[in-house]
Amino acid sequence: MNIIVTGGAGFIGSALIRFLINETPHSVVNLDKLTYAGNLQSLGSIEASQRYSFVQLDICDQQGVTKLFAKEQPDLIMHLAAESHVDRSIDGPAEFIQTNMVGTFTLLEVSRSYWQSLGEEKKAAFRFQHISTDEVYGDLGPADLFTEQSSYQPSSPYSASKAASDHLVRAWHRTYDLPVIITNCSNNYGPFHFPEKLIPLVILNALEGRALPVYGDGQQIRDWLYVEDHARALYKVATEGVTGETYNVGGFNEKANIDVVYAICDLLEALQPVKPTGLKTYRDLVHFVKDRPGHDLRYAIDASKIERELGWRPEETFESGIRKTVLWYLDNLDWCKSVQDGSYQRERLGDRQ
Repeated sequence: MNIIVTGGAGFIGSALIRFLINETPHSVVNLDKLTYAGNLQSLGSIEASQRYSFVQLDICDQQGVTKLFAKEQPDLIMHLAAESHVDRSIDGPAEFIQTNMVGTFTLLEVSRSYWQSLGEEKKAAFRFQHISTDEVYGDLGPADLFTEQSSYQPSSPYSASKAASDHLVRAWHRTYDLPVIITNCSNNYGPFHFPEKLIPLVILNALEGRALPVYGDGQQIRDWLYVEDHARALYKVATEGVTGETYNVGGFNEKANIDVVYAICDLLEALQPVKPTGLKTYRDLVHFVKDRPGHDLRYAIDASKIERELGWRPEETFESGIRKTVLWYLDNLDWCKSVQDGSYQRERLGDRQ
């Protein structure tokens, strides 16, 4: 297949492309605008492959995307391009509306026009895969799980923009018969994660002896999914999933935020025992801060459908995945420095009241 991956220089997108090049015979075009969180260094291991190419392009550029489709003749679109940080969406929601909603609409329209122009065999094989988030479902009670039938109740500008994009994709399937598949995933973590997100932020701050900010009482619960497990799931859905269906992808790893932070501190005690001057234990750096506006208490995914119908389960436990993640950051501090170009210095974002 010829595959176009949008947002392929981002965290999940780059993991997906590395998987596609290393584990499949397909050709991949990486379409990415290269915003602050996009980094082609994340693709250094596969960039020389003859089956990989990169195009810097905004998904809102309809003319540019149309030309790219005409040139590359894709069989599969894997759409990951999105503004994805909740705190940034609180500070500046406009970019999230533009990229996540208008950008998805633009891709759908280009895809529809392209798909309708194809011959019968190629038309029958074409797929548009939309990668979304469990945050569209909103806050969850203490015992329930999000299923593919859960109602949408987004809480932040980010999750609202992703919910809207999900609805657009379903509408283009229902109205125009565009062959689409949607996945909604839980919190991803792993190598090459931009350091504004919780896990890399905690690792890097701890290594420098800086405060480890934890929102509220730290009891917010998330289901953690190792990014390479997610990449395998996305490919499984793209190649074996049923068009028009939604598949939830979770890690079967519910953890309170404070327990994630403590797990990282304890790993660093073992892996990086030489600490910044004056620091006794990494746990001493934990600092509880005012909770962010509209903070959902719990997310948890019921991933039984993708396991039952497609045979996918995550290979990593949280314990194995977080150890791999911490080790990767310890071995790749130069990458961390290079992605911090001055636009983000691990300051608090999203403190709007």
